[in-house]
Amino acid sequence: MPSDAVPDQSAADGYLQRAHLLAELGRYDEGIGELTALLADEPGHLPALTMLARMHLAADRPAEALAVAETATAAAPPAVETPATDSAPTPAADGAAPTPATDASAAGAAEVVLPALVARGLALLDLERWKPAAATADEILARGPGDAYAQRSAAALLSASRNGQAALDAAWRGVELAPEEPEAHLVLGLVAVRLQLFDLAERAYREALRLDPELGEAGQDVGVARLERRRYAETLEHLTALADLPVARPDPVRTVDAGVRRLLLSVAGLSLFASVLVAALAPASPGASRLFAVLAVAGVAVLLRRPATWRPGLREAMSRGLAVPVYGAAVAVVLLLVYALVGGPWSLVGAITASVVAGFTAFTRR
Repeated sequence: MPSDAVPDQSAADGYLQRAHLLAELGRYDEGIGELTALLADEPGHLPALTMLARMHLAADRPAEALAVAETATAAAPPAVETPATDSAPTPAADGAAPTPATDASAAGAAEVVLPALVARGLALLDLERWKPAAATADEILARGPGDAYAQRSAAALLSASRNGQAALDAAWRGVELAPEEPEAHLVLGLVAVRLQLFDLAERAYREALRLDPELGEAGQDVGVARLERRRYAETLEHLTALADLPVARPDPVRTVDAGVRRLLLSVAGLSLFASVLVAALAPASPGASRLFAVLAVAGVAVLLRRPATWRPGLREAMSRGLAVPVYGAAVAVVLLLVYALVGGPWSLVGAITASVVAGFTAFTRR
């Protein structure tokens, strides 16, 4: 009955969420156990099959990953054929023109099956089955001509299995569709290195690092959420080492400043929120407002609980233009503490002003 569908779906979502969390902790076998339990009840559950294949890949078990990915692609809805963009729409059997629902169903089917196809392609690469991997890449391209994830995934598969202009075209298409996604530029760099287009590879990788400064450490990631990103980064670094090319690294100065800036924005935001709320509570309940100010200061202390992560670069960051937000955030916290101890409206006014100044200057000085 329909009323039974909601609990069943809720239970399935619970299995998926637990499996995902365990995978992000690197506990793949436990995550696989959760998915196996779900698949025992729903053997054709496509998201569970896809996640299971990705977990096997993350755990370096490509044969198991391939078997599960094949099951997932078999369970996926078939591709919906759509007319080519340069031809007239084909009328339906009753003479009516195709409706937008046809395009929507095609896009929906592709979105569901693409991750499973990518998992199959990656497993085939790990098993060194180059021709089936290239065929899988061709299928991905056919199913997702306007999908950035499909284009860059197929480009990476083609680059490793067959290489050539098709891989480069797909990589460029992935960048055109999603220019703000660092993974698109990462794949372009990967394809360019294999084609010995070293200038293009370096520019692409630097752009990927500009969009995501933490990409240089992607090889240390665990879990399945960033499986492709981790594999692409590791492969690119390996290939550049073989080619004796310098790998672009994140700018340590920029990385330190970005970390300090994020911390300052958090402190300033918390201080501003707390100051405004305390000011609203003060007329009706001065005691409660002062207690809340104490809790806000304690919250800031929690944010700063690991000084080893921010103190080493703080002085240098201040010398590079972050002195005003540092002092502003500190003044805001001190004034909140003053209000908690002695009360008075002026300390709240000062805390609000200092929080605004700290947050604004931290946000604008990039």
